[in-house]
Amino acid sequence: MSRQVIEHIQGRATSDGDGVKLKRIFGGARPQRFDPFLMLDEFGSEEASDYIGGFPPHPHRGFETVTYMLQGKMEHRDHMNNVGLLADGGVQWMTAGRGIIHSEMPQQTEGKMRGFQLWLNLPSEKKMQAARYEDVAPEAIPVYEFEGVTVKALAGQAEIDGTQVQGYFDVPDTEVLYLDVHLAPGKGVSVPVAETHNALVYVYEGQALVGASASPIGAQSVARLGEGENIQVCNEGDIETRVLILAGRPLREPITQYGPFVMNTTEEIEQAINDYRNGTLTDVAV
Repeated sequence: MSRQVIEHIQGRATSDGDGVKLKRIFGGARPQRFDPFLMLDEFGSEEASDYIGGFPPHPHRGFETVTYMLQGKMEHRDHMNNVGLLADGGVQWMTAGRGIIHSEMPQQTEGKMRGFQLWLNLPSEKKMQAARYEDVAPEAIPVYEFEGVTVKALAGQAEIDGTQVQGYFDVPDTEVLYLDVHLAPGKGVSVPVAETHNALVYVYEGQALVGASASPIGAQSVARLGEGENIQVCNEGDIETRVLILAGRPLREPITQYGPFVMNTTEEIEQAINDYRNGTLTDVAV
């Protein structure tokens, strides 16, 4: 049974970091709807003034960030002395764990910069693990070609049209599936997902027909899907449609967020704030 669209959310304009303009696709209110995902942002502009301020040093605790760059160059630096250049098509996966302090700064003063940042929750028993960071070059990300359909597999696995699609990252805790799918006009794709998982389709270019009822979803908006065995996405327009397909096993744990900290209780948030103020946020847990 194909999943139906049960909620349609339009991305909203906002800013973060040092005035970087972006679209917040989801995040904030009633986070359990997206469990295990916490937030998805799309940043993109040809105007340097919209992104040049970047994201100066700031802390995180209790979750992971996945930054996927479509176009542009952004440098990552953190307290562990990691330095990475995220460029066209590349991905960085950062586990904040107990704590990380990092910056993400543009390495260009003109031209287009566009990409996504996804926040993924951690189970309570792993929120205080040591932080880690990985840069992945674009050529390392698996790409699968079907007739009129291209699938870039960032994380997870699924069988598509008889082919086993395997993403670069494996996330055992939440079995996350993260696919960037390009559909030529008139083409569609069906992606099996576990019935226990939450599933989302974000359209970032073109227009898609999503779910069993072929609900029309336009660019910069996300469809949250109900129960079912697969995700159906079709392109009946006359230009290529590009979507992100996300699915994951919900943690079903309390979510308490305060800015860059995501924990399970208010007391844990207060501890994170105090640790940051005291300079002990990034101490590696034993």
